[in-house]
Amino acid sequence: MDEELKLVPSREKRDRIWLPLAIAAFVVAAVVVIFALALHRDSNTTTTVEPVNAAQDAYAANLSISGLAMSESSNFVGNKITYVDGHITNQGSRTVTGLTVQTLFYDTAQEVAQNVTQPLKLIRTRQPYIDVEPVGANPIKPGEERDFRLIFDGVSQDWNGAYPQLKILHVDFQ
Repeated sequence: MDEELKLVPSREKRDRIWLPLAIAAFVVAAVVVIFALALHRDSNTTTTVEPVNAAQDAYAANLSISGLAMSESSNFVGNKITYVDGHITNQGSRTVTGLTVQTLFYDTAQEVAQNVTQPLKLIRTRQPYIDVEPVGANPIKPGEERDFRLIFDGVSQDWNGAYPQLKILHVDFQ
């Protein structure tokens, strides 16, 4: 009875369960790719660069922009987001379904530090957070006023911090 019990390792190879790990890795990779594409689409397809001396749309004289306000926040990766909010009034006779706005940020020498052209977005809701929509989702009829927001993922470090110049380059009608 003095025999010692010895544990002997099994000679059978343990099958690893690779299929669940492969599926989990695929799902994580797919989520990362979809998220990256969504960020890339939002940041690159909506902004363009037009020449600083680009002509304004003829109907722009009927659209007045007022009440500009600026704010900043950080996104989840720590980048600074700059917002330009304002008020637009359609004093013309046509219903506006789209607006393209050029935003010029200046440096301390009053030279253009950054030039961004993007569609103007109307503020749809303010609670629980500010949500924007394209002008075409809720066109601006003659005599109507709306609040808008322009969003900039990054502003040049040379920017002097003053309000940028806004120019309406293109107007779409119904």
